[in-house]
Amino acid sequence: MGHWTVNQAGKSIVLIGMMGAGKSSVGRCLQRRTQFALLDTDEIVASKFGLSIPEIFSKYGEQVFREAETEALREMGPDKQTIVVTGGGIVLCEDNLDFLKRLGVVVWLDGKEETLFERAARSGNRPLLKRGYSREAFTRILRLAANRRMQPNFASGCAKARMAKCIICNAAKRNVAIRRRFCPVRGRS
Repeated sequence: MGHWTVNQAGKSIVLIGMMGAGKSSVGRCLQRRTQFALLDTDEIVASKFGLSIPEIFSKYGEQVFREAETEALREMGPDKQTIVVTGGGIVLCEDNLDFLKRLGVVVWLDGKEETLFERAARSGNRPLLKRGYSREAFTRILRLAANRRMQPNFASGCAKARMAKCIICNAAKRNVAIRRRFCPVRGRS
């Protein structure tokens, strides 16, 4: 597993990446370490519809889900320090990239294609995989998403807990609000 970080506009740490990359797990780890609120775009959308993500896809289709996902991003403000966990397809909409950048430090969690596919398929609740998408389709989605990762500026691979620490340290280097909280100046109280 690896990650790349881009941007530093807002105060949040935003996790993006393909399904199966570990965004939810790393997000929970970051939340425990930072005590920031944890916002998950999939959970926000599911709550608005009162349905699971697979049920939303089945009943309303992917386009309605993607529109609700974009709306959830628009409702998030860049002034509050949060951990934002996104769905794997959020980068497929170019407008979302601007919203993500405004929220704060954007981190792309990555992994080997085989590992990502196996994790995503194993979970059994991925609408795109349930609808009969093949490994080839997964690869196409991965490549499209990778082309939209917003020009990452560093990479590192490590386990989840260590990755959370790496993300916090690197986010602090790029974001004054995070640096003030997690890297206080020595000699000051």
